[in-house]
Amino acid sequence: MTGNNPLRDVFDAIADPTRRRLIRLLAEAEEIPLHELTAQFQMGRTAVSKHLTILKEAGLVLDRKVGRETRFRLNAYPLSEIQDWVAFYSKFWSTNMQRLNQLLEEEEE
Repeated sequence: MTGNNPLRDVFDAIADPTRRRLIRLLAEAEEIPLHELTAQFQMGRTAVSKHLTILKEAGLVLDRKVGRETRFRLNAYPLSEIQDWVAFYSKFWSTNMQRLNQLLEEEEE
């Protein structure tokens, strides 16, 4: 898998609140072992691993083995796709609100 061709859509990957929380935890640390991530949730290691796999498939998480331990870190670059999408609609709504304001001001005159 290359960074430019993820197996999973980034929007799909962040749709789940557990995965968003994992992203937040990874963003707050340089690297976190699986057992430390698992301790943050009321679910088993297998469930957390499945969420991490989805994030890996979207290119959002990188992992590496250190002995018997797997450590995870965030790759935030794919989130830029979401930022671009939100920025587009933020501009869209801002423009529409300005038009509405202009219409309301014209009606008041």
